[in-house]
Order: sequence, then C-alpha cells, then structure tokens
Amino acid sequence: MFAGLSTGIGGVISVLKTAPGKRFMAGALGFSAGVMVYVSMMEILPKGFESLQSIWGERGGAWAAIASFFVGIGIIGVIDWLVPEPINPHEPQGIDDPEKLRERRQLMKMGTLTALAIGLHNFPEGFATFIAALEDPQLAIPVAAAIAIHNIPEGVAVAVPIRQATGNKKKALWWSFLSGLAEPAGALIGFVLLMPLMGPATMGVAFAAVAGIMMFISLDELLPTAQQTGEHHVAVYGLVAGMATMAVSLALFI
Repeated sequence: MFAGLSTGIGGVISVLKTAPGKRFMAGALGFSAGVMVYVSMMEILPKGFESLQSIWGERGGAWAAIASFFVGIGIIGVIDWLVPEPINPHEPQGIDDPEKLRERRQLMKMGTLTALAIGLHNFPEGFATFIAALEDPQLAIPVAAAIAIHNIPEGVAVAVPIRQATGNKKKALWWSFLSGLAEPAGALIGFVLLMPLMGPATMGVAFAAVAGIMMFISLDELLPTAQQTGEHHVAVYGLVAGMATMAVSLALFI
C-alpha cells in the first residue's frame, strides 16, 4: 500500500505546482534503480537458486532459477510492449510533448490512459514486494522504498494532464492515488493465488521471476528516465549510492 500510493505524492507535487528539479529526479530515479538492481542480484535471485537447488539439485535447480528469472523479464516485457507508446508513462514522449498539450479532451484522455498504463505496470511490482515480505520483512522494506521513489514521477505523469484538462486539482490528485492501487492489488492477488501452493518450489520460482521483473524495471524504465533529465552523472551517482545503501543495510543484518 505504501509503495503503490506513493504515486499520490506525485499528484500532490503537481497540485502544489512544485516541480522537482532535474538533478533531484535523476538522483532519485538512479538511487531507486541501484537499490532494485542490488537487491535483485544479491538477495532475491540467490534465494531463488537456494530454494530450487534444495529440491532439484545443484544443476537442475540452477537451470530452473535461470529460466524463472528470464520468464519474469518476459512477463514484464510483454506488459510493457502491450502498452502503446503514447500512453506508456516510461516512454520519452510523455506529458511534456507540446503536441499533447493542445486540446483539453486529448489531455483528459491521455491522463486517464496513463493512469491505466501505470496500473498495469505497477501490478507486478506489488507482487514483488509481497514475495519479498513473505520471506523476510526486513528485505521488503528497501524494495518497497525503491518502488515508492520511482512511483512519484508516475503520479506526476497522471496528475498534470488531468489537471490541465479539467482545472480540477482534487480530480487530478484522486487519479494519481488511484493509479497506485494496482500494487496492493498485485500483493492481494499474489496472496490468494500462491498461498495454497506455497512451498520451496513455488517460492524459488517466484523469487527468481521477481528478480527478473525488478531488473527489467530498473534497466528499461528507471535508468532511461533518469538519463532523459540530461543529468547523466547524477543518475549514475544515485545508482551507486542506492547500491551502496542496500549493501550496507543488508550487511547490518548478517
């Protein structure tokens, strides 16, 4: 719920007419990517290997984990591909394209579709947080925080066109919050579907797949969006800081 509804923070920023600077956005998105990359490769994926190898042996478990990792990438990749570029919140021609700002009806349509697109993207992120929390609540905290950070600009992407189209701040804020509800929905559906089947095999496959999902989000969405701010070095510094923060926080619990 916390990770998903952080889209509302973006809505609040839009309503208050306070746009975060490019350096802040580049650093925040890079930091979020760093956390997600590090936790995926150093914690979540190894847990998938461990669970699957305990069942199918070192070789069989390794191949199962590798397959699950790339299946996760494939799932989020298909979702990303199915969302048309004009309404994909992570594509360059977003809300700042002058052609999108000319007509009120077009803006309203774009804001609504962007909210739906964000919901589609956020669904597996809620599932990822759920799986992490199920195994280790301490691991879920940085995962949720990283997802929350990158949801803020998504809330901006929803709220700005709707506010411009309607002149209604409350409606813009409401839609930004609504778009984030897909994440707790993903967690809830993950709970309903997986709990009856939960075991070492299910957990191993889910962990490896979630690692793939988080890697795709980082490499296809977070880092490119950070780069689009024009603050390349700030984005990289944020990436390194995110990885370092995650490494230190995990080491403290060893």
